[in-house]
Amino acid sequence: MAQLLAIDWGTTNRRVYVLDANGAVLATDRDDRGMLAMEGRDYGAELDVLRGRYGDLPVLIAGMAGANRGWREAAYRSCPAGIAELAESICWMEPGRTGIVPGVSFDSGERADVMRGEEVQVLGAVQAGMAEPDALLCQPGTHCKWVEMAMGRIAAFTTAMTGELFALLRRDSILSGTIAGTVTDGEAFRHGVAQARRGDLLANLFGVRAGVLLGKRDAEESASYASGLLIGADVAARPLDRPVTILADPELGGLYATAIELCGGTGRIADSHTAFVAGITAIWRAL
Repeated sequence: MAQLLAIDWGTTNRRVYVLDANGAVLATDRDDRGMLAMEGRDYGAELDVLRGRYGDLPVLIAGMAGANRGWREAAYRSCPAGIAELAESICWMEPGRTGIVPGVSFDSGERADVMRGEEVQVLGAVQAGMAEPDALLCQPGTHCKWVEMAMGRIAAFTTAMTGELFALLRRDSILSGTIAGTVTDGEAFRHGVAQARRGDLLANLFGVRAGVLLGKRDAEESASYASGLLIGADVAARPLDRPVTILADPELGGLYATAIELCGGTGRIADSHTAFVAGITAIWRAL
């Protein structure tokens, strides 16, 4: 029997999970009603539609619905943060009925960082036994998160604009006509990772175009090479002294696993959706 609607409300997409009392997924749906599409719309009315579809259930939301551009800002919880800290800081829209999970913040004194939604996944990965309590986790994407866990709690994290930078270069830079191809894990991607390990990322990026103009690289391989440069630079900057749990789909996760291996580490891919369900279920039980 359905007991909870759990929503991973991202910037561009939204995924809904219908969970039973044990946290098992009874139904799931994904649409394009992310935070950006919700501007000018009524979040409460959207939930009425979902409840009409799946049942009049409690709702627990993670992600950008709790941002300052979302439904209501759910204040960040400072590191270290675990399931208990997130549960006690839920932003209730309707007490006991509709709540938003807070994001997590990190401040080293020299660098500040924030996350929303990813905290549920990384905590869930530990809860589900997909990662060790003191693991290093990587969440590739538009903004790649590298999360250090300590005793099952988020101790510190770093966000790299890897995916966003690749998209910007592809769309709005001098490289736009050069890196339009498909990114694959092959010789060009691995060469990009190797070059990134030597440093000088900005010069190497310009060299993507120059290499094609001078016939040193096939234009079809340039997207993979440029992706290797960016992912390689991201990975090479991280401590790889322990296995990395990569929360991603096999395609993007596979690129990061390759880069981690080439940089001397070990990466293993874990399902981010399973991790989210485990995390949101643990928070729900802690309420």
